[in-house]
Amino acid sequence: MKIDKFVLAIIIVVITAYIYPHLGAGESAKLLNTLSSIGISLIFFFYGLKLSPEQIKLGLKNWKLHVLIQSITFVVFPLIVLAVQPFISSDNKSLWLAFMFLAALPSTVSSSVVMVSIAKGNIPAAIFNASISGLIGVVLTPLWIGFFMTSTNTDYSLIDVYQKLLLEILAPVILGLLLRRFLGAFALKHSKKITLFDKSVILLIIYKSFSKSFLDRIFDNLSIINLIGVFLLAVVLFWLVYFLIGFISKKLNFNIEDRITAQFCGTKKSLVHGTVFSKILFQNASFLGVILLPIMMFHAFQILAISVIASKHSKRN
Repeated sequence: MKIDKFVLAIIIVVITAYIYPHLGAGESAKLLNTLSSIGISLIFFFYGLKLSPEQIKLGLKNWKLHVLIQSITFVVFPLIVLAVQPFISSDNKSLWLAFMFLAALPSTVSSSVVMVSIAKGNIPAAIFNASISGLIGVVLTPLWIGFFMTSTNTDYSLIDVYQKLLLEILAPVILGLLLRRFLGAFALKHSKKITLFDKSVILLIIYKSFSKSFLDRIFDNLSIINLIGVFLLAVVLFWLVYFLIGFISKKLNFNIEDRITAQFCGTKKSLVHGTVFSKILFQNASFLGVILLPIMMFHAFQILAISVIASKHSKRN
C-alpha cells in the first residue's frame, strides 16, 4: 500500500508547527487568518462550479439509499459518540468534544466518489450523497456542536456561526452555481489543480491551529498513550459504523452496488470540512489542535481501509 501523500503532508505540517510555532502568532497569525479565510471561500466557490444540479436531480430517485447515508452521517455517528459522554472524565472533555465534532461532520466528496468508482459501486448515488452532504453539514454540524460548547471557555453563538458560514461557505457555493454555465468546464478541466489548491488551504489551517495549540501548551497533558488511544477509538468508530451500514443495507435488500456506496459514503468524514468548520465554530480557540486530532487520524485510516476494501471489490465480475 502506498502512503497517501496528503496524509504525509499533514504529518510534516504538524511537525513544522511544533518546531516553528511562532510563525502562527502575532502579525503572521493575522496574515494566515486572512489567507485561510480567502482560501475557504475559494474552495467552496470551486465546489459550486463543479456541483451538478442535473446529477442531484437524477440522484433523488434512489431515496432509501440517500436517507440511510445521510442518517448515518448526521444522526447515528453523533449518537454513538454521545452515548459514551456519561463515562468521560472532566480531564478528557476536550477530546470527547473533538470526537463529537468528527461525528457531526459531513462526508467527503472526491475520495468517496473515487473509491466507489474503483469498487464498481453506484457512482451517481455516490456523487449525489457526497455533494449534498456538504450542504447539509453547513446547517447540522454547527447545531450539534452548539449543544456542547457551553462546557468550554469559548464564546459560541449560533447566529454568529451561521453568519460566517453564510459569508464564507454558502455564498461562494451559490456564486459558483450561478457561474457554473460559464466556468464549469474550466473547473472540470483544472480539477487536479483545484484539488491541490484545496489541500494547500487545509494544510495552512492545520498549521495555524497546531502552532497555536503548541504555543499554548495544550498538548502537554497528552501522552503517547493518549494519542494511541485516540487513533484506536477512531478505528473502532469507523468499523462500528461500517458494519452497521452493511447490516442495515442487507435488511433493506440493497444490491451490491448500493451497499458499497452506502458503506463508503456513510463511513467517510471530510477533513476539508473539518478544518474549515473548526476555524469558524471554535473561533481559533487554543484547543483547536486537539479538536482536529481525531478527524486527521480518522481521515488517514479511512483512506487506508476503504482503499483495501475497494481493491477487493474491484476484482469481482
